[in-house]
Amino acid sequence: MPRNDSSASENRRLAPDDLRNILVFLVVTFGLAWLIALPLWTGEGLASPWFLVVSIGMMLTPTIGALLVVFILERPAQKARALGLWPMTPVKRFLGYLALGLVVPIVLVLAALPIGALLGVYPADFVNFSGFEEQLEAQLGAAGAPDLPFSLGTLVALQLLTIPLGALLNLAPAMGEELGWRGWLLPKLMPLGTVPALLISGIIWGLWHAPLVLLGYNYASGPGWLGLSMMTGMCIIVGAVFGWLRLRSESVWPAALAHGSFNAAAGSYLLFSMAGEHIDTTQATILGWTGWILPLALVGVLLLTGSFSPVRQQPESQARQSTEDRELHASE
Repeated sequence: MPRNDSSASENRRLAPDDLRNILVFLVVTFGLAWLIALPLWTGEGLASPWFLVVSIGMMLTPTIGALLVVFILERPAQKARALGLWPMTPVKRFLGYLALGLVVPIVLVLAALPIGALLGVYPADFVNFSGFEEQLEAQLGAAGAPDLPFSLGTLVALQLLTIPLGALLNLAPAMGEELGWRGWLLPKLMPLGTVPALLISGIIWGLWHAPLVLLGYNYASGPGWLGLSMMTGMCIIVGAVFGWLRLRSESVWPAALAHGSFNAAAGSYLLFSMAGEHIDTTQATILGWTGWILPLALVGVLLLTGSFSPVRQQPESQARQSTEDRELHASE
């Protein structure tokens, strides 16, 4: 049974073997990420035609690190359980957290836009979608394609409606990260306490993005150190939401679906932007500080209500005894 915070408070340290395994995991994961991203650094950067291949390859490195540690160093009897892949029961609870994993990131990403607009850092056009129209016209003109056969509002609605489908399509590469970050690493850090585990895992997740962020990925308008700092802050807060899904459900699947949903929804800020305006992602969207307000509030509520603790399942022996008691009473 996972250790709770009260017992962890007595000895907030990692066992030597766990510390060694975490260090091995980090060396493999970070080393492979930089190795895979090397062609971008020696070539055309983010403009490289290999960018998509490199980014997907990087997303697999946490899984490689976790699998190496679990299968070679730890070798537990239940390897799928150690990675959070199994069990997927009780089914009703599992499906409920999958639904939350799908919906919650979409809500957080979209809510960041009006919050940013209210605080004056996101140049929004929620009525005419002028920024989106400007992008479409440029793309259609470059391709020599005819005008779209339906209205701009219809296209925006279709884009939003396809986000859940995008989440499912993103599930495989998202699992490439989540199997390492939340599937294996976060539970290993839990003896330190919930807040330290979430902070450390979030910092690690953020810094792991360095090979791309330092090239301008996600934060194109600022220096590399600022972009990496903002990415790390976002990963701490959003990673805590994913961590809640992992710990509460005792499964990595809801966190992986949440990651896929987050990635599918992240570009929606382009739909509601104002034409001719620059969007500073260090301040606006879910990537910037104004986008952190709602998820930070959610994490605070979850911490105050003790919602990071797993839902305790009734012990098998107790459940069997309860079933026998019910059968006995029924026979009487």
